[in-house]
Amino acid sequence: MVGDAISHSVLPGIVIAYLVGSQTQSSLVLIGAAIFGVLTTIIIDFLYRKLKLQEDASIGLTFTWLFAFGVLLISFFAQGNVDLDQECVLFGELGLAFLDKIIIDGRLYGTKSIATLLPAFLLVLMFVVRGFKGFQLNAFQAEFAQTKGIKTGFWHFALMGMVSVVTVLSFESVGAILVVGFLVVPPATAYLLVNDLKRLHIFSLCIATLNILMGYFLALKLNVSISPTIITVSGVVFFLTFVFKTTKFRLFNSPRIPVK
Repeated sequence: MVGDAISHSVLPGIVIAYLVGSQTQSSLVLIGAAIFGVLTTIIIDFLYRKLKLQEDASIGLTFTWLFAFGVLLISFFAQGNVDLDQECVLFGELGLAFLDKIIIDGRLYGTKSIATLLPAFLLVLMFVVRGFKGFQLNAFQAEFAQTKGIKTGFWHFALMGMVSVVTVLSFESVGAILVVGFLVVPPATAYLLVNDLKRLHIFSLCIATLNILMGYFLALKLNVSISPTIITVSGVVFFLTFVFKTTKFRLFNSPRIPVK
């Protein structure tokens, strides 16, 4: 839900970055969106922890207010003469990401997606591996961690900050629907199969990879958009996993019929 909120609340950052740089495709726009993505998580946490609002109410209030603020900025400063909206960041197309190439002195050094997402991936991987216990304690035993002197606030904002940065960077490359879907569906599917946090991470990655491969090749075969197809396949996999688990549970836990 935070990822979905970020997909709306980055609009003021896009507008402000445009007003500063006067370009909708500049890296400044991406930076502005990322800043407001992090700001979204800070405001949500403040409303939830300090003002004691319900978490869903905090999310709804934050993203609707920031989105409305972005629309007002467009109305006041763009004056209807600029076609400026979230498409410049949020609606990336996975099938076209390879076209945005980085060529220096006639040599291909990769794509813009690789240049932005690879460093983010390595940073998140290092942070999760090195800080796994901190994240685990903050998620499940925050009060116990505080008694041990562990700064739970740091781990909370570190996690939310990484979610914000990764989602905003991914929006431009693969689109909001794939980013928000993958924040939820693969972990939810893995949750049906395992009850250990480390295995949950591993299963989520494996399931996500499987969903990507099946969705990608199915989209090519049907000649349809890639991202929605991947999410559709992910939903089918979740449903089949649920049916399999439910059926298996009933088979192995059904009452035995006494033999006369």
